[in-house]
Amino acid sequence: MNLRQVVLDTETTGLSAEDGHRIIEIGCVEVLNRRITGRSLHVYINPERDIDQGALAVHGLTRERLESEPLFADVADRFLGFVDGAQVLIHNAPFDVGFLNAELRRLGRGRFESLCDEILDTLTLARELHPGKRNSLDALCDRYGISNAHRKLHGALLDAELLADVYLAMTRGQDSLSILDGERGQTRVVAFDEDGWPPEGLVVVHPDADELAAHLELVENIAAEAGRPSLWGAD
Repeated sequence: MNLRQVVLDTETTGLSAEDGHRIIEIGCVEVLNRRITGRSLHVYINPERDIDQGALAVHGLTRERLESEPLFADVADRFLGFVDGAQVLIHNAPFDVGFLNAELRRLGRGRFESLCDEILDTLTLARELHPGKRNSLDALCDRYGISNAHRKLHGALLDAELLADVYLAMTRGQDSLSILDGERGQTRVVAFDEDGWPPEGLVVVHPDADELAAHLELVENIAAEAGRPSLWGAD
């Protein structure tokens, strides 16, 4: 069975849909069986209202820039068709879903939650994995080594692309992992095939001799700087 996911982000005129603020940009990235497919959806939207200065500082989109863009009503079917049947991944989902529901309510459509398969809040997931740490998109990019140097301003499609990379990094399976059980002080082994991982047809690329040698040199340098051998290299 194929797992289809859509990573979604929006930009808005302000912080509160209840105060009449509107969506001005939607970005979606498709992920199929944990592979980014290259299919995406990106639309700018005319909000028919002014944009708060705080929001403008975040995304840089002015009312004048958006006046020639379509209304949400004009792109709703295309957008909903893209997310139909997918698990939708959103960072801080209540914010985006609140705006989407407000837009759909204006059109007499159902709630967004009922128009897609499921919503997964990646911010909640990140907080579970990294309690007590910063879990903004920028912080997660830094944590997982994902370059966001080109992210000078927020943009819905760019942020969805970064979030797709972050999500895959956060949920990546591993061949074999010894995990210390904090409550019992014992070690347990997580098998490679738990939770259906790896997916069928996964291509495994083995390192060549030069890559293995470079890796060994890197590990030895790290151990030398630390003044002790690595845990995974200890007997």
